Amino acid sequence: MPSDLTPAGVDPFDEAVYRAILVRRTAAPGDLAEELGCSSDRVARALDRLRDHGLVGRLAGNRRRYAAIEPQAAVAALVRARSAELDQVQAAAGQLALLFAAANSGTGEEIEIVTGSEALGRWFVQIQQEAREEVITLDRPPYALTTSNPIEQTGIARGVHYRAVYAPEALEWPGVLDDIRELISHGEQARVLPGLRIKLAIADRRIALMPLSLDLSEVRAAVIRPSTLLDGLIDYWEMCWRAAVPLLAPVEDPVSEEDRALLTLLVSGLKDEAVARQLDWSVRTMRRRISRLYELLGAANRFQAGAIAARRGWI
Repeated sequence: MPSDLTPAGVDPFDEAVYRAILVRRTAAPGDLAEELGCSSDRVARALDRLRDHGLVGRLAGNRRRYAAIEPQAAVAALVRARSAELDQVQAAAGQLALLFAAANSGTGEEIEIVTGSEALGRWFVQIQQEAREEVITLDRPPYALTTSNPIEQTGIARGVHYRAVYAPEALEWPGVLDDIRELISHGEQARVLPGLRIKLAIADRRIALMPLSLDLSEVRAAVIRPSTLLDGLIDYWEMCWRAAVPLLAPVEDPVSEEDRALLTLLVSGLKDEAVARQLDWSVRTMRRRISRLYELLGAANRFQAGAIAARRGWI
């Protein structure tokens, strides 16, 4: 059985199926099964793998039929894909070498480097699931996987305390403000702070997860265990928490829910257009509501409005 494509990751049987469909141009699994002396199911599985490799395509219609893709272009694309995978292996070897060097220098236990969005997501879930007392975070875009965090509600139900500091940019992402409202209703303490430059999650003050870049094309993050670096990150988080403004605090106030939401977004640092989008208002309507709140509070600007509203317990 020919195996010229094996170095490119194609199984010898799959290559035989590919050669057979090249002669016919199009075929159903049953058309090739008798020629190859095997079952239609085996041929169908091979055709699906060939489709994943980009060597055949499935035709439209209820009947399962496939068409061969011109070999010169298809095999060239397959080789490029395999080359890219090998480049990733080579890059991983560099990361492994760094971990090996760190282990030999005695620092491997304190800092671990993970790569890829999936690995980052797994670690974020793991440190929350293992938390017993508290999880504290700094949150800002972009988001590698999803903006929601379903693990948090489970943690809160177990008695884990969550405190989060959000960048104003996070509130501009579709659905994020609604997610935060939901989490606050379950017990999260949330604040907003302009100028956040990093993303960070710390569980029980014993382990931290911090992306090393905001570039999602090459996701790398550090898992940081007890060390002076972890102590410094905890101190930095505490500084951010003290400087941040409470977000959507559930309090009684003499203004409407919409007014309280407007005040909260104003003091978070969002621009007028972003505030209007979040509240589904026109900019003109939003500015008219701001003017009314300024008169009600006796304020001349956003800063004064936020400070007076906070003193009155409105936000």
